[in-house]
Amino acid sequence: MHNKISRRGFIKASSVAAAATAATGVGMGIISDAAVAGTAMVNTQGAAPLPKAGGPRVVVIGAGTSGLTMAKYMKQYNPKLDVVMVEKRAMYSSCFCSNLWYPDIIGLEYLANHSFLDAARNGDYLFVSATCIGLDRTSRKVITDVGYIKYDFLVVAPGIDYHYPRYGVNDPGDQLILQRDYPGGFMMGTEHVTIKRKIKDFDGGVFVQNVPPGNYRCLSGPYERACLIASVFKKEKIKGKVLLLDANPDVMIKKDGFHAAFDELYKGILEYLPSSEIVSIDLAKKEINTEFDSYPFDDGAIYPFVRASRLIENLGLMRKDDAQFQANIDDRKYNLIGDERVYCTGDARPMPFSKSGNTAQTEAHYVSKLVAARAAGKPDPSYESPNTICYSMVNADPQEAISVNAYYKKSGGVWAFDRVKVNEERSMPQATQYLEWGKGIYLDMFE
Repeated sequence: MHNKISRRGFIKASSVAAAATAATGVGMGIISDAAVAGTAMVNTQGAAPLPKAGGPRVVVIGAGTSGLTMAKYMKQYNPKLDVVMVEKRAMYSSCFCSNLWYPDIIGLEYLANHSFLDAARNGDYLFVSATCIGLDRTSRKVITDVGYIKYDFLVVAPGIDYHYPRYGVNDPGDQLILQRDYPGGFMMGTEHVTIKRKIKDFDGGVFVQNVPPGNYRCLSGPYERACLIASVFKKEKIKGKVLLLDANPDVMIKKDGFHAAFDELYKGILEYLPSSEIVSIDLAKKEINTEFDSYPFDDGAIYPFVRASRLIENLGLMRKDDAQFQANIDDRKYNLIGDERVYCTGDARPMPFSKSGNTAQTEAHYVSKLVAARAAGKPDPSYESPNTICYSMVNADPQEAISVNAYYKKSGGVWAFDRVKVNEERSMPQATQYLEWGKGIYLDMFE
């Protein structure tokens, strides 16, 4: 056993240090020599059934916000490119706006009624339903389960994976049970279906939510979700509460707006506890342990520590000693260090940008210009910062939202927010803007 310090004392002593830790993460385990050295498995099967390239071939791995935007706009900026999208999922579903489905602000079709095939046809590129299993950078071959694809340029945009060992859950069986029974809701579309069912069937008690440390996907997402679940409990008069355990010393973004919602809309329904990082989970007891206390719960959705997709590590593209297993790329040009034929975009990037839809979309607009120019032998375009526009619905009835609009700037070797505009006064007009913003991103990827 060990003595626990008070939460108040810990917050006072560690507010600055905790912010630095949140940006880097710790205790991530062993990184293989192969991942650091840049080697990867090479499959010897034949070529994938594709037509002969009609120009410089660019292969894009991953049809999320980043990959879909890259595929469409590289072709627009350089029509001579032969673009091939490789995606393992059968259907598309977005992470952005997904919280809105829980209180029925939107229907499921808003998130998932989008076709990879329509995007490829409208963007004039090829779509291959396949799983990437290897990479040979010497011969420029992407290895998939339907054969290899030769490339002139490669864009890897695989998104994120969960990392349960950060929460003391090391057994693979326990990890699978945790993901099955208490899904994080920031990766697979099927997670949202389970969480929606949980909220609908909840008949009282403690519904636990958490905010992970590090640079996790969608900084405001866990806070928004807590508000919207609380709004359902409030409307349905469910005798329970949402317990929100935050690993960080305070709300990470739009702090005043969220605290106002917690205090003014959900007092007695939503309990927010900062500086409460999960250190272990007892699935049998339904109990979460932090450095300070233990919290029993009846149901919930547990958001794991976020790392880059395992594909980054498996393909030998990972930055050495990176706590979140992110790609080893130039932070302005996005190409792999030492290889200007391979690029990584989206949430597997190592820069401390928000891992969010609008960030990935605007970033991809710039990187697609860069790859298109390099493929044509033209000078690199001037650097363009990603733009993070983020709305958060804090009330479902009436619908009210808050927002932030920010860019990024590197100064003294450190990236930070730049040109930040925050509107933390919740309002119905911002809720309307939120829904239109989401539709705009879908249109940009699929039309």
